Amino acid sequence: MAAALALIVGGGASPVFALDQVWARGVFPIRDFHGFTSHYGPRRLNGVPGMHRGIDIAAPSGATVQSWWSGVVVDVIDDGLCGIGLVIRSGAYQHIYCHLQGQTASGVYRFAGGAVRRGQRLRRGQWIGRVGLTGRTTGPHLHWGIRHNGQWLDPARILRAMARGRRQGHARVQPLG
Repeated sequence: MAAALALIVGGGASPVFALDQVWARGVFPIRDFHGFTSHYGPRRLNGVPGMHRGIDIAAPSGATVQSWWSGVVVDVIDDGLCGIGLVIRSGAYQHIYCHLQGQTASGVYRFAGGAVRRGQRLRRGQWIGRVGLTGRTTGPHLHWGIRHNGQWLDPARILRAMARGRRQGHARVQPLG
């Protein structure tokens, strides 16, 4: 996966991805997708420049959120920015899910239909929550971010690599549930 990452992180021209089959195994984190509402990168919020370290995926409130990759829950978040969220570690990667619907207490996130706890192992595609309006948000959506060894990545580039790999027939991913 490291070689595929080097191609994802690299800027400029779109290289030929020899390892798209690796990315093709990822699972899109929203089942009821309504579009992208905010991209990765610099932006202004209330006139203040900042960095948006993920993408915002529009979906109806309560829509199912699923894990992009298998891994372990390393943090359950409940703050004023992310709102209710999860951080899942998959090797050197961490994927972050924010603005979830539900409640948190003592490292456990509870939502209609389930619960996820710090330290829990998850399968790729496993149901991990529901889209909500927690934290700093103006409408229901999932904020989805990815870090590799602490460096933020543009999730849209990873989604494009996933799509290319699937078009090339590298993944035979069956949806769960």
